[in-house]
Amino acid sequence: MKYAIALVALLGATAVNARAQRPAVEYFPAPELNGRPAPFSTAVRVGDVLYLSGQIGIQADGKLPPTFEGQAKQTMENIGGALKARGLGWSDVFKCTVMIADMKNWPAFNAVYVPYFPAGKLPARSAFGANGLALGAELELECMAYAGPK
Repeated sequence: MKYAIALVALLGATAVNARAQRPAVEYFPAPELNGRPAPFSTAVRVGDVLYLSGQIGIQADGKLPPTFEGQAKQTMENIGGALKARGLGWSDVFKCTVMIADMKNWPAFNAVYVPYFPAGKLPARSAFGANGLALGAELELECMAYAGPK
């Protein structure tokens, strides 16, 4: 019995130490925009939640695809890359906010967006029309993901 109590105390202390070593808030590097760091973090982890900054459909060459569908697909790829860099995937996403320059593109966005998620596991979502998105983008998407204990 004495050994069991000691083991439980040791395991509890190890768990507390592991939590204490991880910062309360983790900031992940800013993306590059025109050869300079953007004025925001790509993502910030607070506890078990990863908050992803809004992404637009900017490609590696710094340009936006010419079509709404192209921008929507690249936006999803950019979010997917940010998730993957943190060891997460689409099944970890639980909330998204969509900003669309023209709400007539709502059905086209849904056609691109839905297949990225596992069947039956669509995140909660809000969407609204937006005027003047960054770099003239036609949409922006921000998401939150469950990052679990580290």
